[in-house]
Amino acid sequence: MGLAPFLAKSRPFIRLRNFKSISTFAHLRRQSQPWEPTPLQTPLPPNPTSLSSTLSDPPVITAAQVHISYGFLPVKSDEEMKSLAKMLDAKSLIDQLADWMTEHRWAEVKQLFEFWIRSLDNSGKPNKPDVNLYNHYLRASMMLGTPPGELLDIVAQMDDCGVLPNTASFNLVLKAMQLAGESRAAERLIGRMLQIGKEHGNCLPDDESYDLIVNVLLSTNQIESAIKNIDVMLKSGYMLSVTAFIGCVQTCVNNGRLDTLVSIIEKCKKTDLNKSLHPPWRVCNFIAGVAMQSDNSDLTYYVLEFMAKWIARGEIASPAVLLSVDEGLVVSALGTAGRTYNSRLLDGSWAVLKRSLRQKKVPRPESYIAKIYAHANSGNLQMAFSTLQDFEVDHGNSSEDDGEGLFSPFYSLNPLVVACSKKGFTTLDTVYHQLENLSRADPPYKSIAALNCIILGCANVWDLDRAYQTFNDINTTFGLTPNIHSYNALICAFGKLSKRDEAVKVFEHCIGLGVKPNMTTYSLLIDAHLTTRDPKAALAVIDDMQIGAGCEPSKEMLKKVRRRCIREMDYQSDEKVESLARQFKIRMGTEVRRDLLFNLHYITDYS
Repeated sequence: MGLAPFLAKSRPFIRLRNFKSISTFAHLRRQSQPWEPTPLQTPLPPNPTSLSSTLSDPPVITAAQVHISYGFLPVKSDEEMKSLAKMLDAKSLIDQLADWMTEHRWAEVKQLFEFWIRSLDNSGKPNKPDVNLYNHYLRASMMLGTPPGELLDIVAQMDDCGVLPNTASFNLVLKAMQLAGESRAAERLIGRMLQIGKEHGNCLPDDESYDLIVNVLLSTNQIESAIKNIDVMLKSGYMLSVTAFIGCVQTCVNNGRLDTLVSIIEKCKKTDLNKSLHPPWRVCNFIAGVAMQSDNSDLTYYVLEFMAKWIARGEIASPAVLLSVDEGLVVSALGTAGRTYNSRLLDGSWAVLKRSLRQKKVPRPESYIAKIYAHANSGNLQMAFSTLQDFEVDHGNSSEDDGEGLFSPFYSLNPLVVACSKKGFTTLDTVYHQLENLSRADPPYKSIAALNCIILGCANVWDLDRAYQTFNDINTTFGLTPNIHSYNALICAFGKLSKRDEAVKVFEHCIGLGVKPNMTTYSLLIDAHLTTRDPKAALAVIDDMQIGAGCEPSKEMLKKVRRRCIREMDYQSDEKVESLARQFKIRMGTEVRRDLLFNLHYITDYS
């Protein structure tokens, strides 16, 4: 009952006779047609030379054979298409198809071309399309999802009509093959283009052709075939696109083929067109991370080179875009240079860092330490000590201190110590004499950190006399005052030769001069006591460390003392170690494997 008023008002608008539904959708504004089964394949346009007997009665195109265009675009009926096709000549048809292609009306482009090719021109002869019209038809078919095999049939029909396909025709087929992932067919088509191009130059592959074939090969992990086509592309004088290069990066990284990626970059750098190749900034960061994880120094260098190009382009842009490489990335690159002994990467990394900082601030201590490590590993001690000099100039009075100091020969400068002692006293004497000469230069260079490295280097080669003499020369020859690192290096030298008493005297002398010991000092003194099998004295040092310096013992320190207590069967001291571990909440764990080796009984009787 509630609907009666509404039905009464709507009754005048309803007419039962000649009822027709009204729709606002463009593609439904047409008369219904009887349903006919859809053919399995899209019919190709007929050959114009064979249309003389069939032009009077062209085949009927059913609704099922015509692709529906976008809903908001008007769709012409078959009769309108036929009449339009009869009115257009070849030039007008190209303009009409171009207008529709800009509106993505692919179904109408294809339909109009098929009607036009069945029509007669003004002279009564069949219309003859040229290669440009066929390319429009190919593009419309490709955009409508026509399989690559049918597109190849259209290209074959072009030959039958006396129309020679050009590079653009084959590129459209290649695009369809790329979308379908048909790599083998794409390779055969490129080979066909090269073969036809020997006679007809307009059929040779261009940069777009190679870009398509490289992308489809990379998508199927056919790296070798892709590299082969890239070689042909570069030799032909074409430029590798950024999209293809990013595909190479992704495929090579996924397959662990970083050396292959390096070879592709090197081949691009040898050609004039590809020298300016530089992938996007985010891709550079991605490649750098992968390259440094794999210690690939060449790839890391090329990535930093790409970043340097981006920085240069940003500086000359209007307005300027100031790009900067993350300093942590440069530190990792310097570490890679040190591990791979690559001086080119070392110099390039430092140059990129200086360019990124733009003289507004100095490099961080981590960057200097990484550079010293790289030079020391490469055996270039002169550059390593030169970097140490710059490090002292920029951060000699820095408040940033990690408890052991930025210039500790046991930690941050240990690679320099190892490099100095690698060839024994020969290298140590050479470095010492160079430092002595620099102290007399104008302006003089005197470095307590460098001398500490020599003292610890002498300790590493068990040369106590050279270590002690260098320690004395700090004051007498160079006019400097020994610091805690100097005393630590001398204590280490005495401890390695089991001269515990001398090491204790050095420690007491250090305390008497007011030099504050650090954790390394106590650790070295404990090692000296343990070397002489005196765990009680080592525990006394730990007590002194807690009371005098306010430092807590480390886990490694307690484990060394416990190990010596067990081997000396000093169970009272062992209980004290366990008490200290509980006091400082240190989980000591067990040493089953080490104890098995210690208790192993070797048999010398093999009979």
